[in-house]
Amino acid sequence: MTVTTGTALDTLWYTRCPVPTASGLANNLGWLGRTADAAGVEFGVLQDAGPELAVRHFDHRLPGLIREGGNVPALAARAEGSPTRLIGLTWIDEAQAILVRPESGIRAAAELAGLRVGIPAWAADRARSFPRAMALHGVASALRLGGLSFADVKLVEVATTAAPQVRTANPDRNTTWGIESLLAGDVDAVYVKGARAQDVARQHGLVVAVDLDSTATLRDRVNNGTPRPVTVHADLLEHRPDIVIGFLAESLRAADWAAANVEQVRAVFQTETQSGPEGVVAAYGENFHEGLHLNLSEERVDLLGVQKQFLYAHGFLARDFDLESWVSREPLEQANAQLAAEKEPTT
Repeated sequence: MTVTTGTALDTLWYTRCPVPTASGLANNLGWLGRTADAAGVEFGVLQDAGPELAVRHFDHRLPGLIREGGNVPALAARAEGSPTRLIGLTWIDEAQAILVRPESGIRAAAELAGLRVGIPAWAADRARSFPRAMALHGVASALRLGGLSFADVKLVEVATTAAPQVRTANPDRNTTWGIESLLAGDVDAVYVKGARAQDVARQHGLVVAVDLDSTATLRDRVNNGTPRPVTVHADLLEHRPDIVIGFLAESLRAADWAAANVEQVRAVFQTETQSGPEGVVAAYGENFHEGLHLNLSEERVDLLGVQKQFLYAHGFLARDFDLESWVSREPLEQANAQLAAEKEPTT
């Protein structure tokens, strides 16, 4: 496909993170492309585009773009003034954990006191510093569970990618920052998440000191992917709301389809996450497909607010902003209404 810079009126651009998403499933099924075809516009995927467009995954400054992915870049872009709107949220737990070497004997949050904890260094900008943001929030949550704070551990910076890529041709899908430092003995514990992290932990015999997914409250599991937002460039929403509604409807259809096609879903997400079948199940559970449905419930928006305030307090947002004014509920409401009408029996 010839890649050209589109506008809200001629090109639907799509990007997602290497995690389980309904839109990623819909894209693999070819359904997002048919949304574009029905609307008379081209369809482009940033993962298949050149580097000059792929960076828009992080700053969302491409007219016609819809993004489903981690909330750190989405929130950072909005704080920087990118003209986006929040149109959906999902919640899929993704095996957030604090790993240690097996010989350490550490198996509880309170036992983290005094340890050297690896934290990825800052990247090229706030949005692309999501590995650091994830680790800081994950470690903070683990410490809180043990009645501890950052004052009770030593944070040690570990290497990360300064300018991560989302391109299919040159993917940078590392989710295990700090593992090498942990294996070398330079740090005593690291935060990890996701299917690939599960594969790496098993490969090296590392053990879980704190399983954040087992915590009783969702607030203790808030991080980059929990909740995970779908955002849209404001130009696309303003000029072609029909495309946005169609995109959301196809994502909802894919979430419905997943419930009856679990094995096929797992195969798709092994490719999306670049992990094996054991990693997918271990990271996301047997019934992870049940969390693919989008909503904008008060609970999910409030949990995103928890993440926003953490990011602002730790320097990941250029400025604070009103979360509710970012939310646009009507497109998802209309997409749900469209699917409900399709399911009504005809007489």
